[in-house]
Amino acid sequence: MSSTYLIALGCNRRHHLYGDPRSVVRAAMEECAALGTVIARSAVMNSAPMGAAQRRFANVACLIDSEYDPLALLAGFKRLEREFGRRPGKRWGDRVLDCDIIMWSGGTYSSSILSIPHQEFRQRSFVLHPAIQIAADWRDPVTGLSIRHLAARRR
Repeated sequence: MSSTYLIALGCNRRHHLYGDPRSVVRAAMEECAALGTVIARSAVMNSAPMGAAQRRFANVACLIDSEYDPLALLAGFKRLEREFGRRPGKRWGDRVLDCDIIMWSGGTYSSSILSIPHQEFRQRSFVLHPAIQIAADWRDPVTGLSIRHLAARRR
């Protein structure tokens, strides 16, 4: 059985093959096809550094239909991050790729290593603004608000 996932991707470091952060997130969206069918993609947006990060981020969102359950998809994204050169480091530091599962068609999900919806997405314009392009009417199963409404609250 297939599920649809809303995924957020971000980058603020150059990659030796793909180049600048905007090109990195575009390449990462292409690689998401290994985890399912990419059915929608946002435009690339830039955002200010957050936390310990020093450089501006490039951010995108995509919708993926996948046969993977949430934990298997998370493992696939962690593998993709490593393949792009991400190494363990400082929380919210500079990174070549960050992949987050934001929401899914299954509603809520919780385990010791993954919570869906993503716990912080409601406060993150850099997630909401790309997501509104491709999933504006998706509803947060916790608040009942659409992504469009959540984004309007962040403006």
